Amino acid sequence: MDFFEVVNPRVPELNKNEHLLFDYVVKNLNIIKNKSIREVSDECYVSTTTFLRFVRKIGFSGYSEFTTVIKYTLLNQNLEEKRSPFVVSQKDYKEEYLKNINESVRVIDAKKLAEVANYLAHQPIIYLFAKGMNKQLMHYIKYLFTTAGFLVVFPEDQPLRRVVQKQIRAQDIVFILTYQGKDDEWVQLMQHLKNSPSPLIVSLTGADNNVVQNMSDINFYVFTDELFLNKMEITSHISMIAIMELILYQYLDSADEETYHLVFK
Repeated sequence: MDFFEVVNPRVPELNKNEHLLFDYVVKNLNIIKNKSIREVSDECYVSTTTFLRFVRKIGFSGYSEFTTVIKYTLLNQNLEEKRSPFVVSQKDYKEEYLKNINESVRVIDAKKLAEVANYLAHQPIIYLFAKGMNKQLMHYIKYLFTTAGFLVVFPEDQPLRRVVQKQIRAQDIVFILTYQGKDDEWVQLMQHLKNSPSPLIVSLTGADNNVVQNMSDINFYVFTDELFLNKMEITSHISMIAIMELILYQYLDSADEETYHLVFK
């Protein structure tokens, strides 16, 4: 039994407070698996009764089954990491690929999506920060938001990023894309931004608990299988693209009809 297969169908039914609990659980699976319900409840600032009610709402009979499935899921993930994805059949890999995209989109908090869209309605300058493969993705993101009429700044090298970070204002919005979420440069950037009137900081990271995720004003996490070919990363970034597109579409959906001419075919 996989944790995400159990909970995903029930995520849309969660209320705001339950979404906060769900976010905490997903980001801290490795920690929760060895803790009692009282310890987890205390860390979430809710009663054990409230947390148990949440556990049952997302599909488990009780806390024991909840932690058992988490341990099983993490064990399987660790085993999968040791195997080449191309050892499995092409059919299985396709199914995992599609499942990762589906899970990444399914767990998006609609209120977070709306909050970013509402912020975009004020026409902030958009700053994009990414490295490695994410830089290629950012070129597409810059194209999308520039087409929608935004001023988009994407500094691609470190010296330029140091200059640009001094230009960011409180009314702007910053997107940081990093799957690992542990890059020292991004941590330092976020610390700098929070030491002055802070812009809205939105990050896209992996689902595992990480520093960038925790320092962001809003985080969207994705599920994917990390792949390396000849020591070069070729991990799929489709889920990150999907989330950035959904952010833009959410904004366009709420925009004044006279502002954009949208055609759906």
